[in-house]
Amino acid sequence: MVSRAIFFIGVVLIACGPTPHDPSLFEAGRELGINTNEKLEEASGLAASTRYPGYVWSHNDSGHPADLFLLDSVGKTIATFRLEGATNRDWEDIALGPGPDSTNYIYVGDIGDNHSRQVFKTIYCVEEPSLDHIGPLPVKAVLIIRMIDQPRDTEALLADPISRNLYLVTKTEKQVWLYEVKSPFGKDTVTAERIIELPLRHIVAGDISRDGSEILLKSYDGIYYWRRSEGQSIPDALKSLPIELAYKREPQGEAIAWAINASGFYTLSENAKGERAKLFFYERKVHVDSAAPDLNRGQKP
Repeated sequence: MVSRAIFFIGVVLIACGPTPHDPSLFEAGRELGINTNEKLEEASGLAASTRYPGYVWSHNDSGHPADLFLLDSVGKTIATFRLEGATNRDWEDIALGPGPDSTNYIYVGDIGDNHSRQVFKTIYCVEEPSLDHIGPLPVKAVLIIRMIDQPRDTEALLADPISRNLYLVTKTEKQVWLYEVKSPFGKDTVTAERIIELPLRHIVAGDISRDGSEILLKSYDGIYYWRRSEGQSIPDALKSLPIELAYKREPQGEAIAWAINASGFYTLSENAKGERAKLFFYERKVHVDSAAPDLNRGQKP
């Protein structure tokens, strides 16, 4: 009885207690440039390019063409790729991680559902293209996902480079849920298993660092950070209380991505109230040892 009571108190403290702030980890957001592309009006996802360090991939929210945009280090669109045979019902996030053959894949998450009515979610898997690519971008795989319990609104998609699992985070509950899609992915409909509840609200984006050691989740008002221990799963890492990072609220900020070299992270907003969205970079203050030292030499984007 005593141990159960202690466990219950611990859960309550995590759920109700204040999230610690730590301003020593990252600098304040630095404006890199302005998104001037009128075809990228509702940027809702962000992923750092591995082919072109310092560049990022983005896409529009629902109702737009099935396009991926490659932005340079000052937020200028330098290439647009149409996904072959894909539709943008409600694209909400993208992630970049290893595919089944270790090729870098961009996972495009058609996972939004404002009214929690859609039985199935879709994730399009494409190889990261070269700027030399001409024509529609072939879709290598299409994952059809069904939540194990009920339709839910999800806007955050994370790809774990270690386990190769995919994770979805819900948005509209009082406390959000983490769902797991285990790798390898079958050819038929795959099930997203409900794993843990997180003491957060309105999560709209997330990302895992390329070496798998750091995790970010983003709401409209805050950015939350976890450090993952060696051998620890993503769900186990997220059971600990996150650190809330300093964040200057964007008009409609729904996108976040780690830099490939782990020197910091990017954010990007939708355009709002006649204001063009800005690409921000939050540079790391404190070096964190990485399992991939060649990617962590303090290079700036």
